[in-house]
This record gives sequence, C-alpha cells and structure tokens, in this order.
Amino acid sequence: MKKLISAAVVSLSLVSAANAKDIVDTAISAGNFNTLAAALKAADLVDTLKGSGPFTVFAPTDAAFAKIPKADLDALLADKAKLTAVLTYHVVPGLVMSKDVKAGMVKTVQGSSLTVSTMGGVKVDNANVTAVDIVADNGVIHVIDSVLMPK
Repeated sequence: MKKLISAAVVSLSLVSAANAKDIVDTAISAGNFNTLAAALKAADLVDTLKGSGPFTVFAPTDAAFAKIPKADLDALLADKAKLTAVLTYHVVPGLVMSKDVKAGMVKTVQGSSLTVSTMGGVKVDNANVTAVDIVADNGVIHVIDSVLMPK
C-alpha cells in the first residue's frame, strides 16, 4: 500500500509538472496573443519570460497590435533593440495581482515607469486593462487593449 501511495504521489507530481505553464505558454494557449508571442521570439525574450520570475505582464492582444500601422509594426519587429525596449516596458518585476493595484508610477523591467490610474477602470499609461489575474507558474498576465510605448 505504501508503494502504491508513493507511486501515486510521483505520478501526480509528474502530471503537475507537465501541465505547468509559464507566462509565455499561458499567453500562447489563450489564443489572442499571437503577435506578442512572435514579438517575444523576435526579441529573444521567450527564455527570459519562461524564467522563474515572478513577472507581472501587461499583455497587448492581437487587436492591440493591429492598432499599429502595418509598416510601423513591421519596422518595430525588425528593430531588435527597440522591440526589446517596448516589450520589457510591458513587464513589471514581481507579482502584482489586481487586488494589489494602486494608482501611481510603477517601474518596469525596461527601466522607465508606467503610469497606473484607477479612476473609471484601471489604465496603464493610455491602455485599458480589459482582463486581470491570468495566473501562470511564474507570474501573472493582465490584458491591455493597446501596445505601450516607452517615453
């Protein structure tokens, strides 16, 4: 009986590890962050966001990226340094759940600060937060409706 219980515990641990999803896998499985996933790959940030974290990511949807004129988006995707700056501007170190959000300035991984406002809904710079607390193993995703550009 003891061996059976031990085997069951090991099996459950393996299943949990197999089902574990980091920020990148969580975003990809959501299905509406394809452009973000491609941008992370182009900027070589996939491994970083698969790291231990924790990270808080303000993730623009495909519709948010579609607001950028195609020529501008293509130029951004081709400029690795600028793309890296833009993408890391969407990431805050640590785990910030929606219940912990407060208005003010928040330092990003990129180095600049985002402006968070809570009047009439939560905004990050000029982007509306449209969904919150999508939990991943190494952080949390909050969905935004626009791509943020560092100042």
